[in-house]
Amino acid sequence: MNDSSWGAPQGAGYWGTPEMRAAPAGPAHDVHDAQQTRPMPIVPDVPDAGRDAQSRDDRDREAAHVSGPLFRDEKPQEPMSTPLPPPPQKKRAGRDLRAAIGVGVGLGAVIGVSLFIVKAAFIGVIVAAVVVGLWELTSRLQERKGIKAPLVPLAVGGAAMVVAGYARGPEGAWIAMALTALAVLVWRMTEPPDGYLKDVTAGVFAAFYVPFLATFVALMLTADDGSWRVLTFLILTVVSDTGAYAVGWRFGTHKLAPRISPGKTREGLLGAVAFAMVAGALCMEFLIDGGAWWQGLLLGLAVAASATLGDLGESMIKRDLGIKDMGTLLPGHGGIMDRLDSLLPTAPVVWLLLVLFVGSG
Repeated sequence: MNDSSWGAPQGAGYWGTPEMRAAPAGPAHDVHDAQQTRPMPIVPDVPDAGRDAQSRDDRDREAAHVSGPLFRDEKPQEPMSTPLPPPPQKKRAGRDLRAAIGVGVGLGAVIGVSLFIVKAAFIGVIVAAVVVGLWELTSRLQERKGIKAPLVPLAVGGAAMVVAGYARGPEGAWIAMALTALAVLVWRMTEPPDGYLKDVTAGVFAAFYVPFLATFVALMLTADDGSWRVLTFLILTVVSDTGAYAVGWRFGTHKLAPRISPGKTREGLLGAVAFAMVAGALCMEFLIDGGAWWQGLLLGLAVAASATLGDLGESMIKRDLGIKDMGTLLPGHGGIMDRLDSLLPTAPVVWLLLVLFVGSG
């Protein structure tokens, strides 16, 4: 085998030497030339499958590295866990307790001084509370319902009602009540007739609800031990409200009248009854001349019932008006009417039971 069998002779181009091109074609020579002049096939570069898979893995690792932490001390973010529910909050009072206590102590001091020094001064305190209460009630009626109950005859007649009850007894209170209702009817006639019926109806209601019921406090004061009777009335009402609030806030779970006052509970009512009965027994035994402890138990039970009904009654009025408080005069309490709500219906109850137990004295 010679060297020509591996390819073209030295110096030959792509088509061979000039002698080769000039040589006659022949069968044997054609085969030999075909073997020596056949060009080398061009084979395209075919990527290796394993190497390509490896390069893809490398690219994935590089992408993962790029998308990972930029610095060595960074930690990859962990998936967010389910947030924990907020811790249960403690029950809180709905009002400013410090302000309420401060105002209550101030009112108690005014009442105590006027009640035991000069009885007439306490009558002035009742009149002032009645006039402010009437102003709050008539203002809210006009603002929320467009009802114009005439304030002037109500205020004058209400003050006269309290004074007449103290000076002339129940007969004087009834006469003043009738005259006040008549004054409301006449006063409203000075305005157009539209809304007359609803205005005078609201006026007569306000006259009965605020000053007439307050007159029974003045009637209690006319007795020889009148100051102690009024003090017993105030203590029992306040203790009933306090017992209802304390027990209901701590243990209340069953609603008493959810459509009227959602905050009141049956447990609170039981607390009011228990606190008022204990206070009633103590007051009748040590403050009222001729009183007995068992009478105090009945008195406390009646006060708890009347105070609760009075509170629910004003809550009904405020719900109809769409308001929370009747006023803002007393910080932590609302308005004067928000403090008179349980006192007003309780006054005739205490007056009547004390007359039955120990006389009008």
